[in-house]
Amino acid sequence: MTYDEIRKVFLDYFESRGHKIVPSASLIPNDPTLLFTVAGMVPWKNIFLGLENPPAPRVADVQKCIRAGGKHNDLEDVGFDGRHHTFFEMLGNWSFGDYFKEGAIEMSWDLLTRVIGIDPARLVVTAHESDDEAAEIWRKIAGKDAIRLGKDNWWSAGDTGPCGPCSEIFYDFGENVPGGLPGTPDEDGGRFVEIWNDVFMQYDRDANGNLTPLPKQNVDTGAGLERWAAMLQGKFDNYDTDLFVNLKRAVSDVTGVAETAENKTSFKVITDHLRSVGFAIADGVIPSNSDRGYVIRRILRRAMRHGQILGHNGALLSRLYPALVEQMGVAYPELKTNAAHVVEIITNEENSFADMLNNGMKLLDNELPKIHGNVLPGAVAFKLFDTYGFPLDLTQMILREKNIAVDVPGFESEMAAQKERSRANTRGTKIFWESRTDLPATDDVAKYAPNENMDATVLAILRDGEFIDSADAGDEVEIALDKTNFYGTQGGQVGDMGAIKIGDDVAVTVTEAARAGGIVLHRGTVVKKISVGDTVRTMVDMQNRAATARAHTATHLLQAALRRVLNTDVEQRGSRVAPDSVRFDFLFGRAMTDQEKAAVENMVNEWIGAKMNVAHEEMPIEMAKQRGAMALFGEKYGDVVRVITAGDVSCELCGGTHVYNTGEIMRAKINKEKSISSGIRRITMSVGNLA
Repeated sequence: MTYDEIRKVFLDYFESRGHKIVPSASLIPNDPTLLFTVAGMVPWKNIFLGLENPPAPRVADVQKCIRAGGKHNDLEDVGFDGRHHTFFEMLGNWSFGDYFKEGAIEMSWDLLTRVIGIDPARLVVTAHESDDEAAEIWRKIAGKDAIRLGKDNWWSAGDTGPCGPCSEIFYDFGENVPGGLPGTPDEDGGRFVEIWNDVFMQYDRDANGNLTPLPKQNVDTGAGLERWAAMLQGKFDNYDTDLFVNLKRAVSDVTGVAETAENKTSFKVITDHLRSVGFAIADGVIPSNSDRGYVIRRILRRAMRHGQILGHNGALLSRLYPALVEQMGVAYPELKTNAAHVVEIITNEENSFADMLNNGMKLLDNELPKIHGNVLPGAVAFKLFDTYGFPLDLTQMILREKNIAVDVPGFESEMAAQKERSRANTRGTKIFWESRTDLPATDDVAKYAPNENMDATVLAILRDGEFIDSADAGDEVEIALDKTNFYGTQGGQVGDMGAIKIGDDVAVTVTEAARAGGIVLHRGTVVKKISVGDTVRTMVDMQNRAATARAHTATHLLQAALRRVLNTDVEQRGSRVAPDSVRFDFLFGRAMTDQEKAAVENMVNEWIGAKMNVAHEEMPIEMAKQRGAMALFGEKYGDVVRVITAGDVSCELCGGTHVYNTGEIMRAKINKEKSISSGIRRITMSVGNLA
């Protein structure tokens, strides 16, 4: 059976057994704890938790997955065996409180042995050591004694969340392949390969490892399509199956090099990485220097390096992408729909990497004659990383061909030193405030309702890096109070301006409220002597606050409009919200056209003119996710979050200040759109009076 035939047989079978067939979800998960969709269950996580309703009691799909970053990372193993992939397809059938262990086991056994016709003697099954129920079901249905295993038969997508015992099915490739049964010392030999996993989702695991029964008992199954293809095509190596054979043929056409035993690893790496890069970019991932964008950039560059090993120095994945569309575009139409966009982004990355590699190799060639003991100093490896963008693994890959190692501890020491220098440059006076463990946190909800002035007590005064008891007129200071209603700079929003009064007189003109941890710092110029212990009154500049709130809500509308006009997977990568002024950075692989900029600006102004209500709410984070609230990737959120909802167009987790009706914004005007680094664009926008 070919890949296309296997997908059809699998989905047709489960449709005949009452399952609703659904398309694959995006590789970009709606889950800030994951870089990518790493398994078929990821899109269903909230359903398992009881936070969302399923599309049907029974569902089946073929889910595209990437495991190349974080906990789930197979990148380094790709190419050196026939089983590892960064991108793979997961066949899955799901029960949301419908059938459970017996139904799942019966259908998996029926499909494999009756429908597909696999010899039952070549199948071995396992069950968790605590799961007597599953073991008994296997004896009843298949006449098989399940091998009882521990942690290998317990599954979860992350450290927390839905989990439960599982039961795996292994295929025996025969006595001529080395390796022992699952759970034996030689199980990694390769003879027995897991081809299906029935996971029985019974529990929700919290951060402390406690297991709580889920509202419903669910079934989550996964079967690797690449492994099925190898099994059904009589191939031990996944890369010898029809899909990869055709992709490798395209690699030969582009590079002019035939596959041999000596270059087989490079052919595997290139074909695997082509799928990861192509699918990820088609789903909206833009190569960048952080998060999932960095992973895709690494994968793309790794593929290009293997192209060079084959003697090919030009564009590679951009020229191979049409072959990927030909092989997989019917099953995944988004590959063809987004083809021009994907090829453009890959081409830009390839051109950038070619320049970087050329300059970096010059440095490396100059350093190699100086090394001793076949070890490149960590300082040189770090310079390659810091100056030319060489990830450590790329340097190691290049030197591995020359039998030269890298001083990894030295590299890590250089990296740590740079991070410390960076912290020292950016922390400023925060380092002094962080030493004041006696001061209370003052960043609280009072900052959201500053109309009433607040009485407070001066707890500390910092001047020129020294804590003092009192400050005189003309001194530039930072002051900590026991409580405040000033909004301290946070999350891209600049802090409040205003004044601190003693009696009726202004004691300090506050030019910015900053933050150090949970302490709000009132930074400004002393007008009248102020001392630790003084009773003062805080006065927020409400005109400035209103202008900042206008800009912040307008930023949310801008992001919503960008996602509609450009791509639903546009991702924020930074912002600065100041009075009536917005700077918004986002992942996108090319310059916006004049028509796109006009469409975004018009959409924002339409929403402003619609005078939509803007709701400010606090709620449990799981409830916010259920609403579909957008989160900033990489940001850490507590159990209770603040959600800002503008009409029906924007819903985001946000700790900033906002208007209560979009009409308060008045007007928005995009001033400029430009590139600030590879794959990251910046929009500057005026709002309110400034617009």
